[in-house]
Amino acid sequence: MKLIAGLGNIGREYAGTRHNVGFMVAEYVEYRAGAEKIVLLKPTTYMNLSGNAVGAWAHFYNVAPEDIAVIHDDMDLPVGSLRIRAKGSSGGHNGIKSILNHLGTDAFPRFRLGIGHPAHEQRAVIQHVLQRFQGEDKAAMDDAVAKTADALEYWLERDGDTDAVMQKFNTKPRTAKKRAGQAARQEPQEATASADAPAGIPEEKEGGACTLSHRMV
Repeated sequence: MKLIAGLGNIGREYAGTRHNVGFMVAEYVEYRAGAEKIVLLKPTTYMNLSGNAVGAWAHFYNVAPEDIAVIHDDMDLPVGSLRIRAKGSSGGHNGIKSILNHLGTDAFPRFRLGIGHPAHEQRAVIQHVLQRFQGEDKAAMDDAVAKTADALEYWLERDGDTDAVMQKFNTKPRTAKKRAGQAARQEPQEATASADAPAGIPEEKEGGACTLSHRMV
């Protein structure tokens, strides 16, 4: 069995925002019918408690960490980039921190979608992650969502061979690289704010609801 979790914040006000690209992919993905069951999760906890949901379902179905694919936003990547990792640290992302704590290991695949970085100050970061994609950014993200769905299907077809998926899908769109270079020249300072849940984005306290929207095929 494989478990795929798209991370985001619940509520109409967050739908379609940069912080919710994990939800976008989960909503886009369609799977071929097969012998193996797939659990697709959109946790209804807020982002910082994503581990409550992922950990609970992984435990219930006895899913190994390497069979859990997590999809999330990454502010350190240009808009439209997809980077896949087999394991690693949270990179400052609170949803990943929560999953690390609940699984007790970093050995689970991550499908990271770049949402770009704003000016390096806290208010700009808050506004950025809560923005919806428009113009070139929207076109780039639409392509990235479709590409991530393809990567997840390939991951399933290869029985969770993350190395094979990385070799095939770890690329950055040319336009995203160009925009990233322009942004770097305009804002040379080093980023200091976390990509996840800055002040102004609601977070549930421990013990919050862990109801899930899920699909099993």
